[in-house]
Amino acid sequence: MNINIKGTNIELTEAIKNYAEEKISTLEKFFDNIQSADIDVGMTSHHHQKGDIFYAEVNLAVPGKLLRVVKEEPDLYKAIDKVKDHLKVELEKMKEKMRAKDKKVLRGEKEYQG
Repeated sequence: MNINIKGTNIELTEAIKNYAEEKISTLEKFFDNIQSADIDVGMTSHHHQKGDIFYAEVNLAVPGKLLRVVKEEPDLYKAIDKVKDHLKVELEKMKEKMRAKDKKVLRGEKEYQG
């Protein structure tokens, strides 16, 4: 999987890069055909009264689809975690749909062979 990381309105440190890369690369356990991941982390703006609001946006390219998730949190690391959790659920749903489709095809073939 090819991972690209971009920082918006923040300084992209090695710690942030490593954390985001590590979290997103764990998604390969749930869906093994992920082609690329574009990660954008940063601050929405400097104008919030309640402090800084960070966001994490991930675009995952899988065959035939592009999964995109954006989460905002007061803590950047928490935003990255939430994006990963949401993408995990989406990838599991996608994998289950593919399995159901394969089972349907196999069931159809068995009926005609008899």
